[in-house]
Amino acid sequence: MKGRKGRNERKQRRQQEFETIAKINEAATRPNDYVNVKTFEELPIANKTLEGLKRANFLELTDIQRKAIPLALAGRDVLGAAKTGSGKTLAFLVPLLERLYRAKWTPMDGLGAIVISPTRELAMQIFQVLRKIGTQHDFSAGLIIGGKDLVTEQERVSKMNILVCTPGRLLQHMDQTAGFDCDNLEMLILDEADRILDMGFQKTVNAIVENLPRKRQTLLFSATQTKSVRDLARLSLKNPEYVAVHETSDTATPQNLQQHYLICELPKKLDILYSFIKTHLNTKAIVFFSSCKQVQFVFETFCKLHPGTPLLHLHGKQKQTKRVEIFNRFMSMKSAFLFATDIAARGLDFPAVDWVIQLDCPEDADTYIHRVGRTARYEAKGQALLFLLPSEEEALMQELERKKVAVNHIKVRPNKQHSVQNQMQSFCFHEPELKYLGQKAFISYVRSVYLQRNKEIFKVQDLPMEEFAASLGLPGAPKVKFIDKSLAKNASRQPATKIVAELEGTEEAEEEEVSSDTEEPTKVHIGANGRVQADEEESSSEDERDSEEEEKDGHKENEQQESESEESDGTEKPAKAKQKSITKVDRMFNRRNQDILSEHYGKLIDHAGDAAEDDEFMTIQRVNHELESDSEEEDISKPTSKRQLQMTKKERIKNMKSGERLVFDDEGNPHQLYEMQTEQDFLKAGAPAAQQAKYIGETTEAMKDADLMDKQVAREKRKEKRLARKLREREAAEGHEPITVTLGSPDDEGGPMADEESSEEEEAPQEAPRRKKQRILEVEQPETLEDQEALALQLLRA
Repeated sequence: MKGRKGRNERKQRRQQEFETIAKINEAATRPNDYVNVKTFEELPIANKTLEGLKRANFLELTDIQRKAIPLALAGRDVLGAAKTGSGKTLAFLVPLLERLYRAKWTPMDGLGAIVISPTRELAMQIFQVLRKIGTQHDFSAGLIIGGKDLVTEQERVSKMNILVCTPGRLLQHMDQTAGFDCDNLEMLILDEADRILDMGFQKTVNAIVENLPRKRQTLLFSATQTKSVRDLARLSLKNPEYVAVHETSDTATPQNLQQHYLICELPKKLDILYSFIKTHLNTKAIVFFSSCKQVQFVFETFCKLHPGTPLLHLHGKQKQTKRVEIFNRFMSMKSAFLFATDIAARGLDFPAVDWVIQLDCPEDADTYIHRVGRTARYEAKGQALLFLLPSEEEALMQELERKKVAVNHIKVRPNKQHSVQNQMQSFCFHEPELKYLGQKAFISYVRSVYLQRNKEIFKVQDLPMEEFAASLGLPGAPKVKFIDKSLAKNASRQPATKIVAELEGTEEAEEEEVSSDTEEPTKVHIGANGRVQADEEESSSEDERDSEEEEKDGHKENEQQESESEESDGTEKPAKAKQKSITKVDRMFNRRNQDILSEHYGKLIDHAGDAAEDDEFMTIQRVNHELESDSEEEDISKPTSKRQLQMTKKERIKNMKSGERLVFDDEGNPHQLYEMQTEQDFLKAGAPAAQQAKYIGETTEAMKDADLMDKQVAREKRKEKRLARKLREREAAEGHEPITVTLGSPDDEGGPMADEESSEEEEAPQEAPRRKKQRILEVEQPETLEDQEALALQLLRA
């Protein structure tokens, strides 16, 4: 009776749950009725979700949640845009739980929802919030990010209902995990959608979307939402609802955020930053840099300066365990300075951050908005400080004004500044590792400025290289190759007016056309107004690609070195030779060895040896490795990558793969040392059981024969010992001198011989007394034991 009563109660609870789901579904179809609600209890959501929200202390709705959640509960695609710290995470996690709950999702149904985040730290934060509010539901959720054990994830990922992941790791599981299935996916969510849809994740996102079903609900959220039709078409959105709660507000940043910027020269940045840290020791702040090398260098040097407050650093080159440790430490600390790259600029909710300092200029206004959004979260207060160079002020301020970002200008008090240049020089002088890291930081900063798209803000030619290197403690500015090549290309690029003059038939245009530096002719086209227009954008993009390729190849010589070599030879090229453009293939065959001893080695070698008429004895000639590229053997001493260029020859030989051991048959053909037999060839000899029995039988017979042979040999040895003992006893009884006889076995070479060592010693000329000669009989080798006994008797009678 009790079992029947329990079944009836469970049946009634399920029936009530189905009725509740039906009511919620009906109420969710009218999203306009919930525009003015203020709490989660007024929304059409399940009691399990409400209980999880209460336990996590989420009671009231924010503006983005009030407008986005009802639309998402109605099953529509949503584009959500709101200020940083406005509660966008709950705006998509609550609809996610409700979607699976209404669909009666069980662990047997497989994967139902995917949340994609651009960074690992943001994915971890979303997963923690999901665990807090989803405690009353029975769904299984997993976090898959890079840096974790892939095999462990592959064992569990097929059992998950909800996945919070990064794009690269998700695509890796789609390609490599056998049980990973997305055919029943109900919802796709992209947090920081504008970052995920940009050029950095373009190929990855396209590959992910191809594996997902088209019948799904898609939610996109970000502080700077994309409106590109092309991006939305890639995700197959159906009539998406655009929700921008702060689009009509006066500022795009939080109202409680105080924003400042200061103008300083590049060499003074670290001095001002260190002075700021010394005057704000009880402050929790984040300092943003443009590259990982800068973060490492400034962190290492400032730790040696002992500013009096904890220092942390976070960047993408660290291992995952280290990143998680630093992330959790900064979350729990009350005062500290975190040096970070833009990896910490999006979505991360660090509690009680007082200051956000941007030591390097952001690439655009959107990046600035996301950086300063790490402080003044929700209703808290915060301050932001931006460092700008004089060449960056005007263009960036105009872009920030277009984005409704108001920044106030401030000045630095001279009496509060502390110079750390002398200490930095001392550190780099005494520690070569720190000097090397400073050189990398210098190059990485210059590269970041050089690769920025907005050239009105970022002007690499205006950077004071020598002064900046001195501020880092370096003895001189490292050579930056890509800038020299860029300047050479810009100088060689001819303006469109030259082509116009050429079409007009002027003679000056013909003289200007002769140039040995240009690699590709400038492309032109005739516009609608009949004027000749140069295709500058295409040529500039091609030049940038060429410069990047040349930067990777450490063997290529620039055009300035080629001209210097021509001047040193005292020869001049004719005009026709100058007209011929030098292609990349020509430069590849003309480049020389760039190893450690290249300068000394070049003095010993006659590069013009092909033109010599007489071959002298012991003449050193240069081996042309490029012409031997068809050979199968690989040259150990020739580096093949940029990393190998920095390695010595011993290191390259040490890192080589060991060769394979081969055996040769009678005909001289090589074979592997161990070769596996195919199953068909193995079965030709019979069934496995029969082959096993046959092998055991043959081995057993061979062992028996070997045992018999061993026993026979042991018996013969014992007989030999007994016979030798009898001979010695008989000699002692008859009074003869003992004669040592060696009885050989049938396998030994030679026969029995008397011991001649004593007789040979007695025949030495120093010994005066004459001794009796012993008689030695030479007989043939005995073959049997009977022959040995007869030989012994014959020796006794002699």
